Amino acid sequence: MSEELILKLGVETLKTTAMIASPMLIGALVIGLIISVLQAITQINEATLTFIPKMLIVAIVFAIAAPWMMDVMGHFTSELYQNIADYVRQ
Repeated sequence: MSEELILKLGVETLKTTAMIASPMLIGALVIGLIISVLQAITQINEATLTFIPKMLIVAIVFAIAAPWMMDVMGHFTSELYQNIADYVRQ
């Protein structure tokens, strides 16, 4: 295996990981910003107030995006397995 191939596989793996994680991270970011603005408006300085809404949003986004995430992961895995013979030869 050449260095270019290893780097290419690493980049594709990181892209796939970022694609799969981004909906949940964006949901947590948005709800965190909303809760922070509400805390600033009401002057409630409770650090633990954001945990439950973030967990709920991440769970809801995960439930909605799970089929898409499995499709992306399945496509990546099947492509990896289909090309494994070519990867070993290089």
